[in-house]
Amino acid sequence: MVKPIKTIGNPLSWVLHVLGDASHYTQDAAHEIGGDPQAHPTVNQISIEDLRIALRKGAEDFGALRTDVLFIVILYPIVGLCLAAFAFQRELLPLLFPLMSGFALLGPIAAVGLYEMSRCREKGEPAGFRAALGVMGSPAIAAVLTIGLGLVLMFIAWMLTAYLIFTLTLGPEAPASARTFFVDVFTTGPGWTMLIVGCAVGFVFAAATLAMTVVSIPLALHRHVGVPVAIATSLELTRKNPVTVAVWGLIVATFLAIGTIPLFLGLIFAFPILGHATWHLYRRAVAQ
Repeated sequence: MVKPIKTIGNPLSWVLHVLGDASHYTQDAAHEIGGDPQAHPTVNQISIEDLRIALRKGAEDFGALRTDVLFIVILYPIVGLCLAAFAFQRELLPLLFPLMSGFALLGPIAAVGLYEMSRCREKGEPAGFRAALGVMGSPAIAAVLTIGLGLVLMFIAWMLTAYLIFTLTLGPEAPASARTFFVDVFTTGPGWTMLIVGCAVGFVFAAATLAMTVVSIPLALHRHVGVPVAIATSLELTRKNPVTVAVWGLIVATFLAIGTIPLFLGLIFAFPILGHATWHLYRRAVAQ
């Protein structure tokens, strides 16, 4: 019996094969990002009661998956603590509060694994650590990462804007010390101007981020509708339920603010509850 002879392809054919695979993956990613422009998910009317139910279910998910969840989210407060410590350098001290408040803008993308865990638990599937990591292999990850890139750009824009506000009020020189800086902020006219203008502009950034992401990432992850449709659906939900979405934003801000007080350690509990709750809010807000 004659054995088949194994041949080694020439380098050119290997390169063409790799490029073909890369082109295939690129096309798949582009399809996931663009989605179906004809898709029009229907948003529901939601109330404060829906927020209460979402929070309750989020707390239940956290209780059921506590060990796996803590292992996943512990990095979030650690990163926040490192950024805050970095900002305590004298030159960056004016950016401490913008950094701590703006860090929440990245929350929706950091909670992707939590959305997947809640989805799996809802379907009765294994919902532990492996499920959270498995989201990286989802076809929708390209769309999710695209929205995440938008959030990163929003965070950078907020930090640059905050620094500009400081430069036009108390700056441009760096404060001599932390004590001097805080005294100037609360006892001088330019300091109060910086506070008022900064909070007003920060509110605009936070409101825009909330409107665009309240359900967009869970929707893109779950139904593969693409980035434009996911964001448009989130904006439509906000337009249809402005008061309820505003209350949800206040709840998120309150949870995160309380979580940052004890050296960011409270985020280990606040962040996963909010992440799981966001999934359940999406399930109630968008018709399935």
